[in-house]
Amino acid sequence: MKIIAIGRNYAEHAKELNNPVPGVPVIFMKPDTALLKENKPFYHPDFSEDIHHEIEIVLKISKEGKNISEKFAANYFDEIALGGDFTARDIQSRHKEKGLPWELAKAFDNSAPVSAFLPKTQFADLKNLNFRLDVNGQTRQQGNTSFMLFSFEYIIAFVSKYITLKKGDLIFTGTPQGVSKVTIGDRLEGYIEDNKMLDFLVK
Repeated sequence: MKIIAIGRNYAEHAKELNNPVPGVPVIFMKPDTALLKENKPFYHPDFSEDIHHEIEIVLKISKEGKNISEKFAANYFDEIALGGDFTARDIQSRHKEKGLPWELAKAFDNSAPVSAFLPKTQFADLKNLNFRLDVNGQTRQQGNTSFMLFSFEYIIAFVSKYITLKKGDLIFTGTPQGVSKVTIGDRLEGYIEDNKMLDFLVK
């Protein structure tokens, strides 16, 4: 199982970090040790003083595929979840300044909390899907998949040109604007429409 993540897939998020809006998907990866399941607490690492939350819709690949056509890409996932892409923004900024990869800022242990998965058929329109993150009862991030620069199908087709997708792989599809720092004691609650998907503490 591998975790493939899409950066800068919402224009307003790219702008809030003073990044250019990409013309093709920005891809990075996380190891399986990044997964944080079952609403277990996230333990703030001591190597960063600026961990940011990034809430996103996650796709679970349902069968193997290579060079998948965009028009058939929807057949390659049956379930979706809500996930977080915790980012050590201070480390990322230093690496970006030097043109270095982001892995230390993105791929550390437990940096990818993910909820239970739900059948995609449970949702009326995946292209108009609301999701949000509340921190300590206040909404911090609010997104809708209609604002994605690259659709679920386009992402699957694009990634599969370069990387064979296998059953069980996870694709984190990008975060909307509103990312900000988390601190010890914060409670994070995430929703897809009215379904509470995530509810965990930062310790």
